[in-house]
Amino acid sequence: MKQSLLLLVVLGILLHVPLEGQKRTVSRAERFAKPDSKLVVEEERAWPRVSLPMPTGVILEASAVLPLLSKRLLVTSRRGELWLVEGAYDDPPVLRCSLYAAGLNEPLGLSRCPDGGFYVVQRGELTRVIDRDGDEHADKFETVWQIPVSGNYHEFAFGPFPGPNGTVRVTLMLAYNAPAYSPVPWRGWMLEIDPAGRMTPIAAGFRAGAGAIYSSKGIWLTTENQGEWMGTSHVTHIEPGDFIGHPASLEWSALPGSPVRLKPEDIPDGDKPIFELAKRIPGIKPPTVCLPYATLGIAPTDIVEDTTNGKFGPFAGHYFVGDSGQSRILRVTIEKVRGVWQGAAYAFREGFESGVARLHFGEDGSLFVGETARGWGSVGGKLHAFERVRWSGDVPFDIREVQARPDGFLVTFTRPVDPVSASNPASYRIASFTYQHHSSYGSAPVNRWMCPVRKAVVSSDHLSVRLGIACLREGYIHELKASGIRVGGREEALLHDTAYYTLNRIPEGDRIIPSEPQSGELCASPVPETTLAPTAKHPTELPADWSRREGDRTILLGTLPGMRFDQDELHVKGGERIQFVLRNDDDMLHNFVLCAPGRGEVVGRAALELGLSGAEMSYVPDTGDVLYHTAVVMPGATDRIFFAAPARRGDYDFICSVPGHFVTMKGVLHVR
Repeated sequence: MKQSLLLLVVLGILLHVPLEGQKRTVSRAERFAKPDSKLVVEEERAWPRVSLPMPTGVILEASAVLPLLSKRLLVTSRRGELWLVEGAYDDPPVLRCSLYAAGLNEPLGLSRCPDGGFYVVQRGELTRVIDRDGDEHADKFETVWQIPVSGNYHEFAFGPFPGPNGTVRVTLMLAYNAPAYSPVPWRGWMLEIDPAGRMTPIAAGFRAGAGAIYSSKGIWLTTENQGEWMGTSHVTHIEPGDFIGHPASLEWSALPGSPVRLKPEDIPDGDKPIFELAKRIPGIKPPTVCLPYATLGIAPTDIVEDTTNGKFGPFAGHYFVGDSGQSRILRVTIEKVRGVWQGAAYAFREGFESGVARLHFGEDGSLFVGETARGWGSVGGKLHAFERVRWSGDVPFDIREVQARPDGFLVTFTRPVDPVSASNPASYRIASFTYQHHSSYGSAPVNRWMCPVRKAVVSSDHLSVRLGIACLREGYIHELKASGIRVGGREEALLHDTAYYTLNRIPEGDRIIPSEPQSGELCASPVPETTLAPTAKHPTELPADWSRREGDRTILLGTLPGMRFDQDELHVKGGERIQFVLRNDDDMLHNFVLCAPGRGEVVGRAALELGLSGAEMSYVPDTGDVLYHTAVVMPGATDRIFFAAPARRGDYDFICSVPGHFVTMKGVLHVR
């Protein structure tokens, strides 16, 4: 925390130049209401969300949850405490909290120790916490393994993730100073630690792997965040010796015990997708399931498996993934095809109060959700929250699972479909795309093709549809939209009509359509990858009639951690010529969009609907409510535009329109 504060102070000093509006004022931008989404209302009907209020005087910034016997929970607080919690299962919940331990350094995980007590991962160590005398207060803290740290604020440690034979795994986040780097051993690695404190390196290439699970299928799965060398977020099957993308961690691949043989210089910085690199560079592991950036979250965190045997609804055996930035939970299914794991990602539940950090199923099938946004930011709006989700018993009409077939996909639904709409190929729209693997931050979707649906065959029970599709491509993400499907006998549409299947391998077997050559004649032409050129609304060129480059006024707008601008009020005169500079000092992508008065929320919600096209448009919707905007600005970079302030007096909203950011990243330009 001290490192974060020091960084902000230094940035404030560096930016202290005679420019407009360096002082942060009290916001009048809170007129932006939180989106009242019909989708969230429908999700709430099936999986109601209940806030778990804390007793007076208890601040529970829940960073991990561990169910105990007798419907009790042990909860870590990111503030360094462990709390025993009762009443979280009750209706209505009335929580009773007792302090089990304190003085820890930002614990972000919790698990049982096979020899008694609990494992906690702190910034600098894996710790065993024990209550020796049985009074429900920890009285012994044992260092199991010391975690290397340099002191950078970004060096989070995640885990401990329980494995077989009493082992646990931890993932160590890279340090960050635009770009991310590995200043001390094992930063950017997954490590395994046994009860005796012996550490074994497992895999490298992590940037910010915040979640991992040892699945009932006997495999390890981990989440990973989009960023430099990470075109999009993903879930990946991890085996010893794997490298999943970020080369900074390879600084330590020559250390004793490393199962990874790659070196930093082995990873080319170019314009190839990671699955193409994996074909010629042994050791690179492509994602198992990609989570398209902004479309399905922006910062995945924990991953849990539904082992409740139906207590949580119709998705038994599926995986649920939290997302910090968009305050939501995603759903993932996987299958093994020709020896390789792959699968699909789906939307599940939005509307949480803060950034979803940790998930854990309770003994009655409830899903407990620990939430924090401090320093990270989230659309939920609160700095921290603790919530519970239960299945109401209502089965919504939804896509249950997508599985690969030799000539397309098998799509299973939660309820019987209308056979007329489901057998019509026009009810579906399928496209494939991928992301670049390069040192730049993230990637727009590239190499996009349309995949014509040639045939749709409905099963006899009307619960699944076999789709015959042209132009399938291995290594590509396939976006499957089924917006034309209706439930049997009714006009009810799907709750979530889109799935994203990462097709690492095309299976063998019977076909329902003839084999077709994959060529440009059969598929739509690839979408051109263009950069945002100067336009009337993105005016990057100095107007010819300006006598001074800086115009009448220069405004520098910066960014702060937690998805916020460093100013939420700006003041100009009507018609003033403005040189505007957006400087991005955060570790996420941001832009600046000046909107018509009172239209910031409308523009932000329209940006959410752009889907995969958003990146090509700098997440700026084509609407008259947008007056001017910058490009999407990479971490550590700037963009400069020139425009005349509106002539009409009023309060003009400005936002960051990267999906989900507008809820917290907003302000008002006052024209007087």
